[in-house]
Amino acid sequence: MTVSRSSSAPSTTPPSTTTTGPVALTFAGATGTVTGSAFVMEHAGRRVVVDCGLYQGERQWRRRNWQPLPFAATSVNDLVLTHAHLDHCGRIPLLTREGYTGPVWCTEGTRRLGAVVLRDSAHLQEEYAESARIGGFSKHDPPQPLYRAADAEDAIRLMRPVDYDTAHPLECGGTLRLTRAGHILGSACALVELGEARVLFSGDLGRATHPLLLPRQPPPAARTVVLESTYGDRSHPVSEQPHAAMAATIRDAVARGGSVLMPAFAIDRTEVVLRTLSELLRDGLIPDVPVHVDSPMALKAWDIYRAADLRHELRADLPPRVVDNLDLHYAHSAQESMRLNNPASPCIVVSASGMGTGGRVVHHLQSMLPDGRNAVVLTGYQAVGTRGRALVDGVRQLKMFGRYVPVRAEVVMDDEFSVHADADELLSWLEDLPEAPEQVYLVHGEEDSREALATRIRNATGWLVIVPRLGERVRVD
Repeated sequence: MTVSRSSSAPSTTPPSTTTTGPVALTFAGATGTVTGSAFVMEHAGRRVVVDCGLYQGERQWRRRNWQPLPFAATSVNDLVLTHAHLDHCGRIPLLTREGYTGPVWCTEGTRRLGAVVLRDSAHLQEEYAESARIGGFSKHDPPQPLYRAADAEDAIRLMRPVDYDTAHPLECGGTLRLTRAGHILGSACALVELGEARVLFSGDLGRATHPLLLPRQPPPAARTVVLESTYGDRSHPVSEQPHAAMAATIRDAVARGGSVLMPAFAIDRTEVVLRTLSELLRDGLIPDVPVHVDSPMALKAWDIYRAADLRHELRADLPPRVVDNLDLHYAHSAQESMRLNNPASPCIVVSASGMGTGGRVVHHLQSMLPDGRNAVVLTGYQAVGTRGRALVDGVRQLKMFGRYVPVRAEVVMDDEFSVHADADELLSWLEDLPEAPEQVYLVHGEEDSREALATRIRNATGWLVIVPRLGERVRVD
């Protein structure tokens, strides 16, 4: 097999009916960073895009959201969505706004969660632009959202559910097979066969065990594997008493009359946090205080996780209501949310986003960080350039809405919440392949993480492992 490498972007010529010729793969996102996933396969003038996610984190990456898409929307025949996290689906409204009208193939769980995520993203884009206009903290006049609610609705209408373990024909003439990834509800690995190419996209892989979901499935055989590397340079901690530090932080904060803020992603992370709090309370490790869920998106996702017709994706040992012993309260309105900025008595507030980049949690951080009685428990990976990462790194002041506030609250990182496969589990997933692939490309990871994982895979298997550049184009036929 010939492998050639160049940095040219996909061509924008009209689709052809030719069935012969090379198959190219372009890395149109998620290289050098953990966000912005987007990959393009081309054969005989036909194109399939796998994921079209939003860039998050440092400004250098966020600016890419405002750049033209690296492929012409009208040249795409199919879009495959591995799961509903924003860094995998958040730019689909830009694609539809530019003229894409084809299907967005995904699982039923991803279709439902994706609709929630995209609507929330559009709302936040519009809300932030309006706040910037009123507050005067944007250099643009007037500030504009990246996309609007109507763009999100156009994207949602294109979502088409596909069952796991089913060979599904694509508009481009290829086939798609989705297998359970065990990362969040509906998450999948995507095997795309096009021309003579057989490429397996891992999406985001879950761990061997998940607090709520069935475990990931073994991967199918593929000549080319595109593998995420978020935790490629580390192993998750193994603890005899999981979440002990978080439990101690909650106990201490409540004892001194404070409250605990837990920034948590609305999709899957909030659900896992609630399940964990339920187990800690059951075991007598935390006090029985009110637990407020303050994220409209998380509340909608919570309903989807508990939907009867998606129960087959959940572990069989879960109780019927998943969480059955917490003093749960839901903040639906803005007024209910505002009351949680300064709680009248000790409580736990779970709010999105998980890295403090937007949403109601930013208001809570602004109000709760200056009070030394309070605590902030960060519930997983914090990307470079986010407020959560700044707190992990020990900043003494944090900027929000154009102003700095002092950080006096206790800040604790609980890295036992991650449902991303670590380096050991990524290698294990690869070793479960029925046969050795011809090449493995590492994406969706910071540079140190990708390089560390590449070295480890080469040493363990002797396979060809490549760390691609953003925009790089390779042959995979």
